[in-house]
Amino acid sequence: MTIDVIRDISAEVFKTILLVSGPVLIVSLVVGLVVSFLQAITQIQEFTLTFVPKIIAVFLTLFIAMPWIARIMIAFTTNLIENIPKYVH
Repeated sequence: MTIDVIRDISAEVFKTILLVSGPVLIVSLVVGLVVSFLQAITQIQEFTLTFVPKIIAVFLTLFIAMPWIARIMIAFTTNLIENIPKYVH
């Protein structure tokens, strides 16, 4: 296994991580900003008010995006397993 192979695998891992976690993180960020903006406007400083909408939004995003996330993870794993002979030599 050469440094180039390790670099390629690492790049693929980071790309997969960003693709899989990106939608959930973006939705969480947007919902957090909207709730914080509404809290600033109404001056309601309830601590739990930020978590409940984020949790609901994250679960909905995961529920909707799960087939897409599964396809990406399966493709990554399949590619990794299929290339084991190339990595060994």
